[in-house]
Amino acid sequence: MHRARKRFGQNFLQDNGIIYSIVSLINPSSDMHVIEIGPGLGALTLPLLSSLDQLDLLEIDRDLVAFWNEKNLKGLNVIEGDALKFDFLAWAQNRLSKQGLCKVVGNLPYNISSPLLFHLVSAANFIDEQVFMLQAEVVERMVAKAGSSDFSRLSVMLQARYDMELVLEVPPEAFEPHPKVNSAVVRMIPRRDFSLTEVQWSSLEKIVAAAFSQRRKMLRTNLQVFSEQLGLTDEELKSRAQDISVDRYIEWAKIQAA
Repeated sequence: MHRARKRFGQNFLQDNGIIYSIVSLINPSSDMHVIEIGPGLGALTLPLLSSLDQLDLLEIDRDLVAFWNEKNLKGLNVIEGDALKFDFLAWAQNRLSKQGLCKVVGNLPYNISSPLLFHLVSAANFIDEQVFMLQAEVVERMVAKAGSSDFSRLSVMLQARYDMELVLEVPPEAFEPHPKVNSAVVRMIPRRDFSLTEVQWSSLEKIVAAAFSQRRKMLRTNLQVFSEQLGLTDEELKSRAQDISVDRYIEWAKIQAA
């Protein structure tokens, strides 16, 4: 039996009710293209595969790669690789050439969740939906609204690119071994009204990073280098980063990139 490895952040989902809820949310069908990140021992993999013609698995643990290859299941394509380096854009473009919906799913290792979410942004134009299990605290920050204490750089950058919803809360007891934190499932659908160019997206990254660099300080300080160019109002200069809406940050990015 495979033992969970700390260095890969492995905690294996075992609660059948939660597994059923997540699979229902993904709603797999025969023409759908799905890649599962970190399949573990197959809590989601096997139920998904029963409704899909093909399922791609992305796994970094060589023992688990061997475990899945040995099963030789019809329609299962096992990819050994690091999700942080994997070319999701090329994967989605290749799968979309065969029509159908493209989805990315997984119980993500909590130690790489934020960089992985940013890495996936590059493929958002070709992905229909992402359904992930993450640390609950991270999901709460992802979906937080402007003005709340959870609203952060992560909130702004991901909400600029996706419509997101916390759909399910998951207790530690649903896993083996039990993680020390609560988990949650988030659904991420790329925004169809997204129109930022690469230069504008880069500007958004810089402005948001500067705005949240010192959370307790006013934007008068944090955005000092940008404030004149962006035309911050007196009220905005006295505000903190978490008080500014995502749409306003996007407006600033467009101004700065022009």
